[in-house]
This record gives sequence, C-alpha cells and structure tokens, in this order.
Amino acid sequence: MSKVDIEILKRLQKYDSATIQNAAIRVRGYVDESEDYTGPELKCFNDGGSTVVGYAVTTEVQTLNLPEKILDWNEYYDELANSDFPLISILKDIDNPPGRGASFGDVMAYRHVSLGVSGVVIDGSLRDLEGIKEAKCPIWAKGRVPGHGPFNLVSLGKTIEVSGLKISHGDLLVCDKDGITNIPLNYAEKISRVCEDVRNDESKSKEIFSSKDFDYESWKNQDKEY
Repeated sequence: MSKVDIEILKRLQKYDSATIQNAAIRVRGYVDESEDYTGPELKCFNDGGSTVVGYAVTTEVQTLNLPEKILDWNEYYDELANSDFPLISILKDIDNPPGRGASFGDVMAYRHVSLGVSGVVIDGSLRDLEGIKEAKCPIWAKGRVPGHGPFNLVSLGKTIEVSGLKISHGDLLVCDKDGITNIPLNYAEKISRVCEDVRNDESKSKEIFSSKDFDYESWKNQDKEY
C-alpha cells in the first residue's frame, strides 16, 4: 500500500468528514460522488465517536450461500496483523439478497480491535451491536439482522462499491457520523492543511448570521461561495 506521512492522518482526524470534503473541493475541484463519498444508506453505529482515518482493506463476503470460490480467512487477518499503519476494514456482502445475513458481529469486533484495526465498514448488515460497542470497534453498516448462513470470504483486495462510493484496496478513508469520504493520496497533505481555512470561513459565516446586526441586503452583494 502507498501511504502518506502519519502527521497528515493526525491532522485529518481533527476534522469532520464534511469539512474535509469541502477542503477537497477547494484543492482539486468537484469530482463524481462515486469517487468522493458514500450515500445515505450507510449508517454510523458509533455513539459519539470521533473521526476515524485509515487505509482501506477491501473484501467481498457471502453470508447466506456457499460461493464457488472460498478464500482462507487467515489471508485477510494476516493483512490486518502485518500492517504498521491504521486500517479501515471493508466487508461487502455480495450474496443474494445482500444484507440478509450478518457480515460482522461482536467476536469479530474484538478480533479486529486486537489486530489494531481503526474501524470497520460493512456494505451489508451487522449483528451483536452492543458487543461491538463494548469492543470499542467503530462500525458503519446498512442495517442489523440477528443471524447468517454459511459465512465465507470471497475476495481480498478488489476495487468495490460501498453505498455508491468506489473504494480500492489502500485508499485513504475518513469516516464519521455523516459517512465515508475518500481522500486521494496525492492531495491528502494539501487537503489536511486547507481544512482549517474551511473551518475558519464557516465560523465567520456563522458569526455573521448570528449577529443581531445582520443585514441581508449588504450580505447578498458580497462575494461568497454559496
């Protein structure tokens, strides 16, 4: 995996995903949403959790039916265990129907945390949510179910789509209550620095709109982003 300096990750972690996405627009312009952020189907199940930043480890799983090809789960866990930088595990349920079986539970949460995983994104369903929270495993998913059928790993390292966002193995992701934002590695350093400009500009706007002296006619003739 290609990676950026750890200080860039620390800077990004200070901001919410919306601020980072706004900073990315200033740095590289608008891009298609499929390359930018997830859709509303993906839900954050963290209670008051902070921003999570890490590199994607992409997998495909089947939760109900036996696939033609099955990978050894140790291939996946070896990838997690041998990393020296923060990872976001991505599990995409490709069964039919997707999400009808659970792709993640509390024992898996404890295992992922023990291997140093920073967060887990499920393009499908989870179960054992209270246990996942007890494990302190940040988690995103589309829904919850109580069970699954035969549960197998189908692929590791493929480019996949998660709630409308294209994610490749090694992509830099920022995850919070709004969802997942994909940060291009070649722009990550500059985006991390522009975030503070975005936050300052938004603070000034909030101050203007909160003032008892706010004058709409004066404001509407000023240069502004929106």
